[in-house]
This record gives sequence, C-alpha cells and structure tokens, in this order.
Amino acid sequence: MDAGPLHGIRVVDLSTMISGPVATMLLGDQGADVIKVEAPGRGDLVRELGARQGGISATFATANRNKRSLCLDLKDGRGREALTRLVASADVFVQNFRPGTAERMGVGEAAMRAHRPDLIYVSISGFGESGPYAGKRVYDPVIQALSGLADVQRDRDTGRPRMVRAIVPDKVTALTAAQAITAALLARERTGRGQHVRLAMLDAMVAFLWPESMAGYTWRGDRVEGARTELAQDLIFETTDGYLTAGTVSDAEWEGFLRAVERPEWARDPRFHTAAGRVKHAAERLVMAAEVLKTRSRDEWLERLDAEGVPCAPVLARHEVLAHPQVRANDLIAEFDHPHAGPMRQARPAARFEGTPAALRRSAPLLGEHSEEILREVGFEPRAIARLREDGVI
Repeated sequence: MDAGPLHGIRVVDLSTMISGPVATMLLGDQGADVIKVEAPGRGDLVRELGARQGGISATFATANRNKRSLCLDLKDGRGREALTRLVASADVFVQNFRPGTAERMGVGEAAMRAHRPDLIYVSISGFGESGPYAGKRVYDPVIQALSGLADVQRDRDTGRPRMVRAIVPDKVTALTAAQAITAALLARERTGRGQHVRLAMLDAMVAFLWPESMAGYTWRGDRVEGARTELAQDLIFETTDGYLTAGTVSDAEWEGFLRAVERPEWARDPRFHTAAGRVKHAAERLVMAAEVLKTRSRDEWLERLDAEGVPCAPVLARHEVLAHPQVRANDLIAEFDHPHAGPMRQARPAARFEGTPAALRRSAPLLGEHSEEILREVGFEPRAIARLREDGVI
C-alpha cells in the first residue's frame, strides 16, 4: 500500500475522549504513526462508553483507528522517562488536559521541548488558558450552550434553546486541530522551528458559527440583524410516504421549484420577487410549500424537483444511509474484520489523495497492545521492559 501524505510523522497522543483523539485519528488516517499513551487500568474513558464487542466500544473503534497503544504510568518516574524517550523521536505531541495539568504531571511544553526542540506541542482545552471558565470541566453540551449553538437551534414556537444531538463542538475542534497541526508541520518544514499550538473548543465553535449563524453581529454599531433563529428553517417537508428536503436560493432555482410544484401564480407574489424577499418572508413561503408537498409521494416530488434543477434529497434514516446509491458509488463505507471485535464497518477517510492515499491501516488497539513494541523502538532492552511490566509501569 502506498504511504499516506503524513508518512514519517510521529504523533504522541495523550488526549482522551473525542476532540483530541479524532484529530489524531485524522492524522493517522493520512499516514502518521500515532502512539496513543494511556494510563494503566482503564485507559481512555471512551473505551467503556456505548456498545462494546471484543473489549472495543464502537466510538473508540473509530476515534482511535490507525493508532498504537502504549500504556504508561506517568506518575512513576520511569514512565515519564519512557515518555521522554518517545518524544525525542516524535514530531507532534497532543494533550487535552485542563490548563495547568500537563505541567503538574511533568509533561508540559517546556519539559517535552527539552527532548525535541522542534516539537509541535498541541494543547486542546475547553475554554482557553485564562478567564473565569479556564479551570472548569467541559463536555460537548457545555460548549453548545456557551457558544450560541443551542440558541441557533432554538425552537421557533416556544423559544426554548435546543442541543444538537451530534457532538458538533468536539468534532469541529478535532477538525480545526488536525488542520492546525498540519499547518504547524508545514511551517516547521520551512523554518526548522517547532511551536506551541493552543486551541479551545469554545474558540473553534464560535469561529465555526460565525460565517452565517453569527453573521448578524458582523457589523459593529447599534443595528444588529435579526437573529438567525428567526430566519432559519428546517427545510424538511412531509410527503405522502416520507420526508424530503428542498431549498432554493437563486431566481432560477425558485422558478424551477414553481414549475415542479405547478404554482406559477407564486411568481407574481411581490414578497418572493427577490432572493432577499424570499428570505425575509421565508416562514410564509415554506408553509405554502409544505401544503403542496404533502399531496404526492416523496419519489414523485424528487423526480420533478431534479428535473427542474432544484437542490433536493430524501431525508434518510441512519440505516438507509448505508444503502443509498450515492454512498455506495463513493465507496464511503468500509467493511473489515477487527482482530478482536470481529466484523465491523466504518466510514473511510473523507479526503482522497491521488498519490498518497489515506487508508484504514490499523484497527483501534486494545489498551497497551503495543507497549513493548514501541519501547523496543526507542531503545529499551527486553529485560528493562519486563521489569517495567512487573512493576505495573506499563
């Protein structure tokens, strides 16, 4: 198999849960040698969350694929020594402890950079390193609440904020971190210098929301546009046998929609003459559309809308996604056998590289599965490794 674009890059990953592990998973998918360092006993809490098979939880299996697991007791000086030997051979170090914790553990930036001066050291936190929330514990819903995402999802009838059921802030942070790490590696390639990359979940989520959900706050001054929650619609329409989504922005799409639903008289309604007008009067417009779309089957409407060039799709249940012809055409779902958990499926890496393909090279590891292998690579003798295992350091 051809090497991925990050082949030859070694990542030492002390992060847990989702934001850090998914970031390093992406690096592993792209060829990096990602070494997941976990504490003896339980390891990453995600190992225990959700349905498990063969000692592997479904979420852990995805978030930690393409990694090796090194089990180290960092409270023991010998464990920290093993870590520093590993860091000396690494390019990237990732941790998502609360601010100050890494320094107290002896694995802060200064301590690690002493062993690899050009190291890319990455700190992922919930809220940043200063301010009233810096020391608070954080999970995804806390960021949804604080970033404005729950307000964006506000129920239009009751005004009650709502959470997104997917852990969007965790995964947005992971995507942002992976991009930042590769940018830092590129900068090091050009300058020869490493750097500290700091990333807060709150920062990543507010930046993610800004282009449209916070657009009304872009211009400074007394006047603020209406909140997006007043304008945003679900764009889910009921038909006689299911649900679909359809949306129009341009005049051509709107005219095509009118032809598809056989409502040419709506073109004469002054509220809908312009794109801006159609946004301003979105609530009325979509109620009118919903009444029409209730009258025929989903497939019939989709055929009509497609024929007129109107963006549309069926609203699929999750199990239907796997069998959809576009998903199959993209070879998006990979099926394989995990060596411990058995038959499984996952989405393949989304980005496809022509010359250096990303791939599912390794299944998610058992806790400490590669400890001895990794320690041998950084110069530990078999007798020393055996002593560390006897003493519970690995």
